[in-house]
Amino acid sequence: MGKNDKVVPLNTPEEEASSKIEIIKNLIFGENIKTYDSEFETLKRDILDKKKILEDLIEEVRQDLKTAIDNVATDVNIRITELEDKVDEKIDSLETEKVDKKMLGKLLIDLGEKVSDK
Repeated sequence: MGKNDKVVPLNTPEEEASSKIEIIKNLIFGENIKTYDSEFETLKRDILDKKKILEDLIEEVRQDLKTAIDNVATDVNIRITELEDKVDEKIDSLETEKVDKKMLGKLLIDLGEKVSDK
């Protein structure tokens, strides 16, 4: 080699290491690696399909829960309204009874005055 001749490496150290790993992998696993890759891809698709099914079920349950919560909230509001109405009726009833007592008292006073006048 002369002074101007430079050696240019064909592969970088990383490429050589990578190709060596590929060679070792092929020696160890041989044709089985393609089978493994195929099985892993099948498993991956199966997992993704099941994930989608689970996400759909979760969304369905979420919607069912929202509907159930809305129904319970509506039922509670109806019952609260009914209770408020009953309380108002009781208050009105008590006020009426008090008015009757006042009227009775007034009537008794009037009656007493009439008796004493005679």
